[in-house]
Amino acid sequence: MNSREIITHYENVIIQIATPYSTGTGFYLREADLIITNEHVVRGNKNVVIAGRNFKNQMVPVVYMDTKYDLAFISPPSGHDMPVVEAGNIDQIDEGDRVIAIGHPFDLKYTATQGIISSLLHKEGDISYIQHDAALNPGNSGGPLVDPQGKVIGINTFIIQNGNSIGFSLPITYVRDCLDAFRKGHGARGVRCPSCLKVIFEKTEQSEKHCPVCGASITMISAIAAYEPYGICQSVEEVISRLGYDVDLTRKGPNSWKVQKGSADVNISYYEKTGLLISDVYLCTLPDQGIADLYHFLLRKNHEMEGMSISLRDQDIILSLLIFDQFLNKETMYRLFNNLLEKADELDNQLVSSYGARWKSET
Repeated sequence: MNSREIITHYENVIIQIATPYSTGTGFYLREADLIITNEHVVRGNKNVVIAGRNFKNQMVPVVYMDTKYDLAFISPPSGHDMPVVEAGNIDQIDEGDRVIAIGHPFDLKYTATQGIISSLLHKEGDISYIQHDAALNPGNSGGPLVDPQGKVIGINTFIIQNGNSIGFSLPITYVRDCLDAFRKGHGARGVRCPSCLKVIFEKTEQSEKHCPVCGASITMISAIAAYEPYGICQSVEEVISRLGYDVDLTRKGPNSWKVQKGSADVNISYYEKTGLLISDVYLCTLPDQGIADLYHFLLRKNHEMEGMSISLRDQDIILSLLIFDQFLNKETMYRLFNNLLEKADELDNQLVSSYGARWKSET
């Protein structure tokens, strides 16, 4: 496969992962029937929200956590039909070989950056990493590093960084070793003890609090406390639930949510430092012609709407709602959010059908 074919093929196995604390990337490895990602992406969660190209957002359980190698395994989505990607052989790659780093964090574009391997000998503690110059960002964490044959040779991590456009990936050999250790549990959830490094499996829901091998303190996956929002975030989630949404599936990182109303995706974010609660809807993009009529329409709408505003960012038409937390109560929040959802679903259709604007998916 050439680079374009590899990138296109991986679009169908790359998984977006979201928790109340972070977002990241994973990928489906059919030989293991598991989603592979970094441990720091799912840390503090026994269930995570995943999304992919061919299935809807859903909550799935985390089945393996490993702080030693920063690895985690997640159950695949129900009813999926994701294609096969093969794990490569680290012994067949060398410095100077080309690689592709792939990532797809929530609400950001699918990214694939190319580079070359600069070192196979980089070490952090006693763990070796593949060092390369394919650009990485925090959302790439957990995504695959792929060789020119389209095989996975590493797992990208943003935990190790030096600010000099150098990326690091955990070699696939460590993943294979962890998969072998995990299979010994015959489907039971497991964690690697940070002290003796043995993989400990859950035998009952009343899981171990100490490693049965060395006695070190451990937290089994079933013992992880469920996320509990507080303050403004708790109010936001209560309103989202009242509007008829499954709150767990709307979370997409710290103080951030996404809800859908018809054809409109509404992104909600709370910024504690400024006290601002911001809701943005990317309605559609500007048409190729007839822009003057559309501008007149948008100006009229801006004058008519209360509490909301329409703006442009490059080619995108955005409907926004900004509120300071000191003026918020649940009833006001419910009324404003409900109005935003209704108006967003109405406006995007009107802009496309009457003014030739284009849906975001068409650009």
